[in-house]
Amino acid sequence: MDRAGLVGADGATHCGAFDVTYMASLPNMVCMAPSNEADLIHMVATAVAIDDRPSCFRFPRGNGIGVDLAAEGITKDLKGTPLEVGRGIVRRQGKDVCLLAYGSAANEALAAADLLQRSGISATVVDARFCKPLDTDLIRRCAREHPVMISIEEGAIGGFAAHVMQFLACEGLLDGGLKFRPMTLPDSWIDHGRYEDQLAMAGLTASHIASTALVTLGKPKDAQLTLSGISA
Repeated sequence: MDRAGLVGADGATHCGAFDVTYMASLPNMVCMAPSNEADLIHMVATAVAIDDRPSCFRFPRGNGIGVDLAAEGITKDLKGTPLEVGRGIVRRQGKDVCLLAYGSAANEALAAADLLQRSGISATVVDARFCKPLDTDLIRRCAREHPVMISIEEGAIGGFAAHVMQFLACEGLLDGGLKFRPMTLPDSWIDHGRYEDQLAMAGLTASHIASTALVTLGKPKDAQLTLSGISA
């Protein structure tokens, strides 16, 4: 699905908010979302290689983020390599909070990790890549190694976060000290505008992610400073 998440000038009628919620509820469906153009190419190859069940992938409106395609294993004819189904990737390793992102939200999560570092908080950033099947081994390990986990997605309630919470609850990983917070699109329409402004209205910018992490970690003053654009 193209135009995943917020879509700038295309407005509310084209906002890709609900696809994860309904596609990931279908039996045997593989659901993927890239955080950059290289992963998108690899996911096209992955979808082609999957021949025993249905699959889908979502990608946002607009340009790529400028990754080095050759360094990411993309050939000159723009051919990718199938990914291992149901495997995420750690983009940054930390210890105080895990930012578990799906799709393009991983880029805001990385920026949020930089903001958190200014407040002395070490953040792990996980690019989930798959909503279904989840990388349960990676999520289980992150849940056990971090006191706080925050999921981030440009999608409606009932999507990626719901699958993560279902897994955490069934595994008993919410029964101890883990604090989990989901960040999704709000339950409202966001009108035409600049993508950056829409992301701010949705509360999904790097500053919002960092602020959510700081509040959950018991640092509300640092959270307010971060939202205000002031280093703690």
